[in-house]
Amino acid sequence: MPWSWRYEGTDGQAVSGPAEQFGSQADAESWIGQTWRELASAGVTSVSLVEDDRVEYRMSLLPGAE
Repeated sequence: MPWSWRYEGTDGQAVSGPAEQFGSQADAESWIGQTWRELASAGVTSVSLVEDDRVEYRMSLLPGAE
């Protein structure tokens, strides 16, 4: 089953992003760990890890409150 990321902007609406597919959850997580700053700079504020149509989890790309 392929893994991929869905991208959301500040309003919670879907935004476009790289259409990468991964063979494992670990590969997908490694990729987001390397590219999240670029995605955040492009206006992506959160991502959801998806296996087929099932959302595994969602996470913010915004820095935490200090």
